[in-house]
Formats: sequence, structure tokens, C-alpha cells
Amino acid sequence: MSPRRAKHGHPQRMHRRYMSYRDLMVMYEGRSQQVPLRVPDLSTHGMFINTPQAFPEGSVLKLNFILSRTGHEVSTRAEVRYCLEGVGMGVEFIDISVEDQEAISEELELADLSAARAR
Repeated sequence: MSPRRAKHGHPQRMHRRYMSYRDLMVMYEGRSQQVPLRVPDLSTHGMFINTPQAFPEGSVLKLNFILSRTGHEVSTRAEVRYCLEGVGMGVEFIDISVEDQEAISEELELADLSAARAR
């Protein structure tokens, strides 16, 4: 499914994004070391990953990341939807299990509760 384009030419969001989400650990396929990343936004269908490494649009990555509040490890493949060279990339999850989607949803609900308490 292709993302809709907004007036400015960037893909229009199809799912709600949660901003300023941090402290995710990602393991790239073929590497055993976990890489801590700043993830400025996350949804049940994708995320933006800050990384200086460029990947062509359409590339498929194997991502494993640990949700910081619940400790649930998500394992999915993700397609690079767009790449901002030197900044990062937006990825859409593919082949993600219902269990992992529900865990992300729970994680984001906990983040919302925590933010509401901080106000």
C-alpha cells in the first residue's frame, strides 16, 4: 500500500504517530550488537529511525527492538518508505505479528499515561 502524499510531497500519515519516543534498542539483521537509537516517532505500523546510514527506498530491514516500558521484544521486517540522508529513515512494518502490534499499542498507552501524569 503506497502512502498518500501531502501537499508538500512527503507521505501523509495513515496511522497516529506518537512523538518524542525514546530509548529503543534496534538490532540490524546480520549483527548481534544492540544499537540504542533515538526514535522520534513510533506507531503500531511503523517508525522513524534516526541514523546516518542511508538505505534506498524499498529496502527491507529486519528489526528487533525492545520496548522500554514493557520490556517486550518486537521482531519484524520493515520496508524503508523514505530516507533523509544523514538524518534517518521512515519505515513501515511488514510481517508484524498481532502480538507485537498489541505490545506496541500497550507501550504507547503507557507513554500517554506517563505524559499525562507529568502535566
